[in-house]
Amino acid sequence: MLKIATWNVNSIKVRLPQVLDWVATARPGLLCLQEIKTVNDNFPVQELEDAGYQCQVNGQKTYNGVAILNRTPHDPVDIVDAIPGLDDPQRRVLAATYGDLRLVNLYVPNGSEVGSDKYAYKLDWLARLRDWLAEELARHPQLVVVGDFNIAPEDRDVYDPEGWQGSVLVSEPERAALRALLDLGLRDSFRLFDDSAGQYSWWDYRAAAFARDRGLRIDHILVSEALTGACKSCVIDKVPRGWERPSDHAPVIAEFDL
Repeated sequence: MLKIATWNVNSIKVRLPQVLDWVATARPGLLCLQEIKTVNDNFPVQELEDAGYQCQVNGQKTYNGVAILNRTPHDPVDIVDAIPGLDDPQRRVLAATYGDLRLVNLYVPNGSEVGSDKYAYKLDWLARLRDWLAEELARHPQLVVVGDFNIAPEDRDVYDPEGWQGSVLVSEPERAALRALLDLGLRDSFRLFDDSAGQYSWWDYRAAAFARDRGLRIDHILVSEALTGACKSCVIDKVPRGWERPSDHAPVIAEFDL
């Protein structure tokens, strides 16, 4: 069984102890990190290698940045660190192939607020992502796309749908952009196993949001139709969100019979 996990760690420098503690017990074969907030040279490669992981990093100072930690028998090949054709200084993409599995790790733009320049950037970025993923899916039937999507797909993924209505992360254009990715032939792996409302992966640091379970489900693992049958579970591990100095996101883990 192969565990693939995604986790926005909100600074690997701050969260390295939590990551090391978590992988020691969860033991994912592939762990995709977002918002590492460091350049490649400062990524803690040695500490993670000591924990048994090979590191691929696409970092950026202060903001953004993604990484893939690998403890499978396969070395990564066909590595891509940007959406092809998109001249974007923000480091938000890292893709690699491990055996027959193609893995795409994303840190989707937040969008700031509806109608802003950053919101327009987000929607354009998602449209370009869709075009690229269509090509990726044609080349790689066994495709997994993971990350912090900064989109709650439906109202059941939001603690207060009325209060959030029309806001960034839940606006209809963002949700439509996510549906366009799914329409390529991808499935939200969490919803293969859990239809319930009130399941979240992110909670604001403010207003005791985690203690009050006022969150959003914005971290996703999307799987191609060819992998749907092999996907045996998908869960949100809320435990690290309750640790000292936590990320505001929790890891999401899918398990595959591969």
